[in-house]
Amino acid sequence: MEDEQIIDLYFQRSEEAIRQTEAAHGHKLYTLAYRILRNREDAEESVSDTYLKAWESIPPTRPTYFYAYLAKICRFLCFGRLDWKNAAKRKAELVELTTEMELCIPDLSRERQLEAQELGRLLNEFLGTLNEESRNIFMRRYWFADSVAEIAQRYRIGESKVKTRLFRARNQLRSFLEKEGYAL
Repeated sequence: MEDEQIIDLYFQRSEEAIRQTEAAHGHKLYTLAYRILRNREDAEESVSDTYLKAWESIPPTRPTYFYAYLAKICRFLCFGRLDWKNAAKRKAELVELTTEMELCIPDLSRERQLEAQELGRLLNEFLGTLNEESRNIFMRRYWFADSVAEIAQRYRIGESKVKTRLFRARNQLRSFLEKEGYAL
């Protein structure tokens, strides 16, 4: 079933919408959640919560890109769960992706001058400056949480080339944000 038809089911308040969402995007959402949480049960629960949040928000929202909408909800829930689990255990575990990105994006808790929406706008603007392959590699790593090996396999390039592209993109992002007036 096409995404538009699934969204129409949400607007009709048909429970079939959840089943069709799971059939169309469940595996991708689970993979995304598992890459973030590294726990099968937590990933399954986050995906289930994603369906609930989609049910609660559609309508009135009518997403243009349905999977991207679901992935955004899923990522938010996963990182919330990760924060909760780490706080509950009173340990300061760093996520590898966060470590890589902290060198070029300011910490919002320390840098109150940069609002989240402005950062999102700047990230979109920056991504528009990258060529298509570099942008895809960047998004696969930092949005979909793919490993370097998975990205290399997907684009049929070497892992060292992926690492180099990511390193250069992070440096370009750092320079771009500094040029926009954000001290890092």
